Amino acid sequence: MPSNGKSLLIVAHTPSPNTLAMAHALLEGAEDDAVDDVAVTLVSPLECDADMILKSDGLILFTTENFGYMAGRLKDLFERIYYPCLDDPRRNDAKPFALVIKAGLDGTGTEIAVTKITKGLNWRAAQETTLCKGDFNRTFIARCRELGLTIAASLDAGII
Repeated sequence: MPSNGKSLLIVAHTPSPNTLAMAHALLEGAEDDAVDDVAVTLVSPLECDADMILKSDGLILFTTENFGYMAGRLKDLFERIYYPCLDDPRRNDAKPFALVIKAGLDGTGTEIAVTKITKGLNWRAAQETTLCKGDFNRTFIARCRELGLTIAASLDAGII
């Protein structure tokens, strides 16, 4: 654990090689040499639990768009952590998070659903949603790396 105790949890649903590459880019950016004191963990929604969420200082959520909605695995995570997180407002309120959506359509339904749940949890968006829409292209990797670096550096600097 870093000396300042900051931690970033990346929760990523990665059903394909392309989405796995995007999640690894988030991790790579967050672990950039420019970030000194932030411990970063990458987990799937199935591996994550409320305790991991509560112990983190910030989150990056990554989901695919499935049938115009978030992936079922991210929804399952929210169902498992929602009330335990609300029961511990000291570590839950105003938790900064960022959202990445790999969308085949427009991502609107996914973003609305995640926004409703995170508002209910009293989390706060640290950045606008990163929407990677349409067929996979290499710019998605660069955007994810940049987001990982931005969120980790912001935690490191005490901005979020």
